[in-house]
Amino acid sequence: MPYGPLQQPAAEQGPGPSEPDAGLSAELASVVAGARRRALRDGDRQIDTAHLLHTLLENDPEVRAVFESGPQLARLLGYLVQRSIGYGLRWQSSVEDSGAVPVTGSEAAGWSPVAAGAMDGACARAGRRGDVTARGLDLLAAIVADPESRAVEVLGRAGVDPQALLLRVDAGAVHEECVGDGGR
Repeated sequence: MPYGPLQQPAAEQGPGPSEPDAGLSAELASVVAGARRRALRDGDRQIDTAHLLHTLLENDPEVRAVFESGPQLARLLGYLVQRSIGYGLRWQSSVEDSGAVPVTGSEAAGWSPVAAGAMDGACARAGRRGDVTARGLDLLAAIVADPESRAVEVLGRAGVDPQALLLRVDAGAVHEECVGDGGR
């Protein structure tokens, strides 16, 4: 897998030779590392799409720019933060699996099947665009493409329409200040 499969549960995985760097931008590799830390902190066995979404929102200005408003983004982050203190606790002992992505055994160790599929989808999206590395918007698009993902559930609870979000990503609806000056 291009993102470097985890060999141990997320809670036990440390940095090592399988760090995700092939096929991902440096920024997206950092997002994956942040999602791994978040899974560990939350006591989850696997990185799931909600971990990826949360870390994308915190770290990628292009991803934040495709949301409709500051209040919408704040509401979404509020739901994601609540995950470890109430909302989402029912997920802790379960695997995120929408059935849309085949589980490939040890290849997906440390990743929910849906998150692993989203990583593959992000790399494929970058390839279709002619890029050799996936970016945050590629991962966001791949995450929201699965209507059964935990990230899509959180988006819905926060009042974000995943299909409208995907259309904005596909249309390149990124604010000029994020494209032209690196997000400053």
